[in-house]
Amino acid sequence: MELLTAVNPKVDIQKIQAAIAASGADAWLFYDHHHRDPLASQILSLPMDDLVSRRWYYVIPAQGEPQKLVHKIESGKLDSLPGEKRTYAAWQQLEQHLREMLAPYTRLAMQYSPRNAIMYVSMVDAGTIELLREFGKTIVSSADLVSQFQAVLTEQQIASHFVAQQAIDEILAAGFAEIGRRSAAQEHFTEYDMVLWLEDSMRRAGLVWEHRPNVSVNANSADSHYEPSAENSRPIRTGDFLLIDIWARQDPARAGFETCFYDITWTAVIGREPTEEEVRVFTTVRDARDAAIRAVEEAFAAGRPIQGWEADDRARAVITEAGYGDYFTHRTGHNISSTLHGSGAHLDNLETHDERRLLPNTCFSVEPGIYLEHFGVRSEVNMMTSATSARVTGNMQQQLLRI
Repeated sequence: MELLTAVNPKVDIQKIQAAIAASGADAWLFYDHHHRDPLASQILSLPMDDLVSRRWYYVIPAQGEPQKLVHKIESGKLDSLPGEKRTYAAWQQLEQHLREMLAPYTRLAMQYSPRNAIMYVSMVDAGTIELLREFGKTIVSSADLVSQFQAVLTEQQIASHFVAQQAIDEILAAGFAEIGRRSAAQEHFTEYDMVLWLEDSMRRAGLVWEHRPNVSVNANSADSHYEPSAENSRPIRTGDFLLIDIWARQDPARAGFETCFYDITWTAVIGREPTEEEVRVFTTVRDARDAAIRAVEEAFAAGRPIQGWEADDRARAVITEAGYGDYFTHRTGHNISSTLHGSGAHLDNLETHDERRLLPNTCFSVEPGIYLEHFGVRSEVNMMTSATSARVTGNMQQQLLRI
């Protein structure tokens, strides 16, 4: 056994220990093999592309020195982290060392979710859970701990969100104007042409993105994950119903840190007034969005913890009462951080029953939708929280846009 000194200043062991103690767990056990748990690498600041051909374990107790267990072939795998190191070769040695290093702890937090309810953090395989239970351990979910160390934003990241917000709001407005110009000139252009136009605008603004923005007309707008391409794209014409979903962040290579995304969706009609049905559907979606926003605002103002499912319920109730419940086929919102879909709480009581708390200094989308056969409406905004408040960070669409 060997005692090593931390060489990675990005990992604040004392902060992690304080969070473990506050959660009621005795320790947080990290385990990986073949990068089955990317969250472990992210939280512990380990290389995401490093070879992990043998199992490793790292336990951080609420109090005391961390410990690690690595294979002799990959004995340096966790050398960037503090704590006593044990090595193994045979599986019998692995189990013996694991039992010994976990002996002082009963309640272990792991990337685990009972019944796989929150699959985003359910990374540990069933066999490992079985082994630990044979050791007499109680395994609890690390979901809120993961949120604390993956979703909580720094002041720099929060500021970067607003830089992206200002740029994207301006690009979207310019994009609608460009569609109006091309339509008035009776130019032939497609959804994909506008995707390229938006990407070029974002590139010139110093932004980067995951996947391409979504520009969709008519029935395509009813596909919440539609991806226009050169091959499948439809023409955009006067009279069409239009949806644009766009997201980006400051280029982290230029900023020098991991920046935060901004992600919004707006809808419009081109060259005409909206139909009664379009107005009714949009109004329902807007009111559902605002109901979820109020739920979050009220909770933070009152100092009351709020879980992701609660905000989803508030939005979903509005849409269900209006008779469109079967057409709201996704969660109300997702966490946003340096990845578009982050590791914090989602606003969800449909796809999952998300009991993770919406934490201070986190960002998330609010984006209910109704998707009928011939068109779909989604209205998406972002919210940013602090210790005492929550607010929408950009422009809010209040009625269908007329282009």
